Amino acid sequence: MTKFKLRKKIINLRKKKYFEVKIGNNIIENLSNKINLSNNKIIGGYFPINFEFDCLQILKKFYSNGYNISLPIIKRSHQMDFYKWSPNDPLTISSFGIPQPLELKKIYPDIIFVPIVAFDKYRNRIGYGGGFYDRYLEKISQIKKCITIGLAFSHQKVNKIYIEKFDRKLDLILTEKLIQK
Repeated sequence: MTKFKLRKKIINLRKKKYFEVKIGNNIIENLSNKINLSNNKIIGGYFPINFEFDCLQILKKFYSNGYNISLPIIKRSHQMDFYKWSPNDPLTISSFGIPQPLELKKIYPDIIFVPIVAFDKYRNRIGYGGGFYDRYLEKISQIKKCITIGLAFSHQKVNKIYIEKFDRKLDLILTEKLIQK
């Protein structure tokens, strides 16, 4: 199945099952057991759209525990950067219709939560097809070590994703049921 067809199929499935999925409150505790979360970490997240796994509650929990959090801003030429944000800060709407922070302070996250359309057991993912995260993950890898954690629902898992040279494998995938390492 092509990435285009797989993307369409999984987005429709995600929309149908969205309200059936229950996400437990122990996600951060489970995550803390898998990775080193020191207080000086910068967490990058995303504003969920189109029935994506909602990471805002996770970001708010990290923020309340003293972490710096950030959200991406989409730039020209399919580029993006992360900017410091707190749950009390205002958001603006991007040209894609996605809420994003005001451009106040660009930061480079130590941990990035990555939205997923589909994933496989090898921690490969596909997104919406714009390559924003693949390009950003390549860029940040030249600056610092960054842990990448994909967020998805378990029903978004597929047998195999055929990757291309620019696709980036994730370090972990977190669903409502498990953490895949």
